[in-house]
Amino acid sequence: MNGRFARALLAFLALPGTVAFLVPLLLFAPNGVASFVNPLGLLPLTIGVALLLWCVREFYVVGRGTLAPWSPPEAIVTTGPYRVSRNPMYVAVLLILWGWAIGFRSRSLAIYALAIMVAFHLRVRLHEEPWLERTFGSSWPEYKARVPRWLL
Repeated sequence: MNGRFARALLAFLALPGTVAFLVPLLLFAPNGVASFVNPLGLLPLTIGVALLLWCVREFYVVGRGTLAPWSPPEAIVTTGPYRVSRNPMYVAVLLILWGWAIGFRSRSLAIYALAIMVAFHLRVRLHEEPWLERTFGSSWPEYKARVPRWLL
């Protein structure tokens, strides 16, 4: 296993793994996965997992980095789902969280998902976008002008 792959795997487990899987299942799932009762939750959950894996792949292959702040991409990623959203990885995690909330019929998980939405938005606005502008120079404003922050 090469170093970049190990960092990417660690970043995946530590960041979206914790926010989208560990916290919801340990803190909010009343009786574990067995209490998942609403199959409608599988739709956003499945789409979110697939989108998250696609985003991680784009960061690894195209950006030559990871999703972690301690090992960020070397190049700005504008391919794959990054053609339609500047933050599809966050969108993916939110889809997963809403899938859990729907599937478990959990008000607590819905509140957690809303809190994470606010946290993601603040992180993007206050930290990530200024960092991208400093790091990637003129390619960032061009990309920012073409692609919405979220989906709209």
